[in-house]
Amino acid sequence: MALLKSLSARKNDLSKPENQLEFLSNGIFKEGELPFFKDKIAKTDNYPLKPKKLEILQLNLGYMCNQVCSHCHVDAGPDRKEIMTKEIMQQCLEVIKTTKAHTLDLTGGAPEMNPNFRWFVEEASKAGIKDFIVRSNLTIILANKKYHDLPEFFKKYNVHVVSSLPFYKKEKTDKQRGNGVFDKSIKALQMLNAVGYAQPETDLKLDLVYNPAGAFLPTNQQALEQDFKTALKEDFNIDFDNLFAITNLPISRFLEFLIASENYEDYMYALVEAYNPAAVESVMCTNTISVSWDGWLYDCDFNQMLELKVDSKVQHISDYNEDLLNNREIRISQHCYGCTAGAGSSCQGTVA
Repeated sequence: MALLKSLSARKNDLSKPENQLEFLSNGIFKEGELPFFKDKIAKTDNYPLKPKKLEILQLNLGYMCNQVCSHCHVDAGPDRKEIMTKEIMQQCLEVIKTTKAHTLDLTGGAPEMNPNFRWFVEEASKAGIKDFIVRSNLTIILANKKYHDLPEFFKKYNVHVVSSLPFYKKEKTDKQRGNGVFDKSIKALQMLNAVGYAQPETDLKLDLVYNPAGAFLPTNQQALEQDFKTALKEDFNIDFDNLFAITNLPISRFLEFLIASENYEDYMYALVEAYNPAAVESVMCTNTISVSWDGWLYDCDFNQMLELKVDSKVQHISDYNEDLLNNREIRISQHCYGCTAGAGSSCQGTVA
């Protein structure tokens, strides 16, 4: 069963990013049992971590969500009121018109809950971005009548839907995301299929995201994808294109879970032991700029939640300068081990 309120609403100590960062820098790391991430990547000649070609502009439209998932690194929920304003959206649109990035990635919370979401999608679609992603939790489509036509809206603007589904069975999904989430997710996927998503006669893309339900790393992404495809087709006649397996990073509500379940140290050991230098070469912070609901710039969505702004003279969308940003050093901490374990992890799945 999912939590009823966010860390922020509960005034939990971990709702403050500085407390998370302090926790991640003490204990087994400060005592020398495990190496700091900076020292680990230095040994494989990857420090300092620098950006490569910018490919993805990821915009967080707000932390409000209709769900409160136990693993959520955003600490999103209905009680979160942080929402990107139209003014910030206008500034983002100016950047989208000139960026060299080929992918625009809208996330949240539930980005569809932003009151200006549809206006922004309409305007942003005019910029001719090659890949226009909206990250949907699926249940938002059934949360209110005003969202029921989202599949048709997505189709109209050729939106690439990337949707969260923790597992192809009800019990594991509802345990992570809340009672009733699995059934609503299945219905939403069927609605997306019905308008042409993941169908051979269209180019409408529908991808799924898998997060492990506990303190363990995801198994092989290709094998998982095949398991999901077989189960969802046989049980519900659902089609999708790709499955992305994403490692849960030890921040926010997942960090709370690790501490409460006394799995934190074992999980960090697992991440460090699975460190893969090849994954460092392609971590998402090297090809992505993350923009928060209030316009601040970050190396990735995870750094955004820890309030680690880009190490650059340019830190806000209103001052955006791609050339200056490309010369920055990427800010890191121990949570970064989550993106370099095994085959690596990013918002686009494995990287190595």
